[in-house]
Amino acid sequence: MLHCTAGSRAKRLLAAVLLLAIWTDMAAANQAAKVPAPSPSKLERITEFFSNEVATGRLPGAVVLIQQHGKPVYLKCFGVQDVETKAPMTPDTIFALHSMTKPITSVAAMMLIDTGKLSLADPVSKFIPGFADSKVAVGSDNVDGKNVLKLVPADRPVTIMDLLRHTSGITYDYIGGKLIMKAYSESGLFDGRYDNKVFAERIARLPLARQPGTLWRYGHSTDVLGRIIEIVSGQTLYQFEKQHIFDPLGMASTKFVLESADERARMAEPLPSDTILKLAEAERRAHPEWESGGGGLVSTLNDYVRFAQMILNGGQLDGKRYLSPAAFRSMTSDHIGPGSGVARDYYYFPGDGFGYGYGFAVRTDPGNAKPPPPGSIGELKWDSGSGTYFGVDPKLDMIYILLEQTQNERGRITPAFKKLVYDAFATDE
Repeated sequence: MLHCTAGSRAKRLLAAVLLLAIWTDMAAANQAAKVPAPSPSKLERITEFFSNEVATGRLPGAVVLIQQHGKPVYLKCFGVQDVETKAPMTPDTIFALHSMTKPITSVAAMMLIDTGKLSLADPVSKFIPGFADSKVAVGSDNVDGKNVLKLVPADRPVTIMDLLRHTSGITYDYIGGKLIMKAYSESGLFDGRYDNKVFAERIARLPLARQPGTLWRYGHSTDVLGRIIEIVSGQTLYQFEKQHIFDPLGMASTKFVLESADERARMAEPLPSDTILKLAEAERRAHPEWESGGGGLVSTLNDYVRFAQMILNGGQLDGKRYLSPAAFRSMTSDHIGPGSGVARDYYYFPGDGFGYGYGFAVRTDPGNAKPPPPGSIGELKWDSGSGTYFGVDPKLDMIYILLEQTQNERGRITPAFKKLVYDAFATDE
């Protein structure tokens, strides 16, 4: 289990000795692997950045880890997990992952594909019949002086591959044209109580934002995938993930619903002024019956680093294989690039230089920005609306994880954090 650097002088000295030992071990490993180790002085810039974020009141706190060759080379806890209780951040603080849930759900689906219980080509309607009559919004008609959605039949069925790579046409109610957003917001999708079964049946009645397979569009695709995992496995989504992912990896604090007072006391909270995230969290917690595969999990640094290391290791950890080599290669390859027929628009969240696999953004090229965004070809990453962010870099044999709870500041903090991480590994002075 990971432990953050302590604050007292003696503890700082001990931490320095431990870090020196780590860096010594790292130097030997790096010489054999011929990859750069991070600069200790440049790693301190990460400390300065997040210390300032907390000191200026823009963040309540954060937990940051960089791990290389399976060992932490940087681990710091900043600030508090809740400004009301003032409980300090620790590696065992629990964070709402929001969309960092998606890679885990996607791995669960790939495990079923690996065993032949599910296929990328399977139509979603095979499991959720409401999708058999999917309609696509293609514009607007004027009816009695009002603009209404013009709907046409889908050119082809939505498939499991579409759900995994976000090409289903399923969207979120805050993404897309005004009429499609209106259709989602007025549909009653989140009314009353609902589980994955009810949610999937409700969303199957809504129009698709684009023809299947034609546009990368973020949305509830992974939530629908979570329901299909339940149908195929005969278990709830949590039961399946607990049995096949969480328990084997030792992710004891990763779940949809907190079960004890101790767990609730370890929960990180946004600042009171972070109203969008406060509202989103209130909604998530108000529906414990909904195990959202797209955004419902909570987890800790100690847990998520186990999942990330398994991904960095090609689908295996501690002698146990979670994904076959073929499934892992498929999952971490770009499936929306040239020749795929998949377009990108303003809402293309993987970002400049990235394609998309099954649950992960995949770095494919330097990108169009000058200078190009930091990172390595082959890097995998994802983040969330709550500010959580992680990536794995096979070239550097490195993981980076940032856990925080902020919607207000995440758009500024996450790119700054990533630049600091890669600056620390830069070999030029």
